[in-house]
Amino acid sequence: MLIELRDLSFTYFANNSPDQAVLKGINLSIRKGEFIGLIGPTGSGKSTLAQHLNGLLFPTSGKIFFKGKEVGKDIHPNEVRKEVGLVFQFPESQLFEESVARDVAFGPRNLGLPEKEVRRRVKESLGLVGFDYAKFADRSPFKLSGGEMRLVALAGVLAMGPSMLVLDEPTSGLDARGKARIMDCLAKLNQSGLTILVISHDVDELAQLAKRIIVLDAGKILLDDKTEKVFAGVDLLRNIGLDVPKTMEILIRLKACGLDVAIENFGLKEAANSIIAAMRRA
Repeated sequence: MLIELRDLSFTYFANNSPDQAVLKGINLSIRKGEFIGLIGPTGSGKSTLAQHLNGLLFPTSGKIFFKGKEVGKDIHPNEVRKEVGLVFQFPESQLFEESVARDVAFGPRNLGLPEKEVRRRVKESLGLVGFDYAKFADRSPFKLSGGEMRLVALAGVLAMGPSMLVLDEPTSGLDARGKARIMDCLAKLNQSGLTILVISHDVDELAQLAKRIIVLDAGKILLDDKTEKVFAGVDLLRNIGLDVPKTMEILIRLKACGLDVAIENFGLKEAANSIIAAMRRA
């Protein structure tokens, strides 16, 4: 097990009562290589939960385990942060160096790594996000597009050599092309073995990539299951103000009109095939 949370609760203020906790009795296990989507209404505690996964926040009660070691007891939170990279919303706002290469090198250089290793990591991480080192290394990050700036920020996290990425709304504010570049990059990173957890309000993006969805509501885990099973609970999701993937919405409407389609087949190709098959049967 990569990460395990046991009976985790958290409050920002010591004098708050338990019912005012932001997170309440969270039990969660994350395995190596998973691609997980974390969704929930605004204020449900998603970002707070994410910051516990890399030791940035520490629980008011309960325990966190990283690779079987209890965080704060058997392993220092700083060691966890080296392996669990947290990418905040609008990470490009944290760019500050004069060139792409220098910005990506900032983290590894702060670790005290030899300059040769720093250069290797910079080249490798830029390659992982789809950038040619020779073309982008000396460019100013502030003259790139919004999507490109976000990929540079992601490369800076990858240069630290994490075994897991936690991303908070990674495509927020980007156009369709920028969103596609980010999600394609995350898909490839996951295929290479990197564990990924994405917080997003865009259920269509998560429906295509995440194999598991966690639904957080009022600080508690409401659902935690395979993507198709979670999104099949349409009424429950809508009751807490969440959307379902657009392809599923179409399938639900077709089914209501009498077409025998399987609403759990909401991937683009699967949905199309389901509709075609249903029309042929009809």
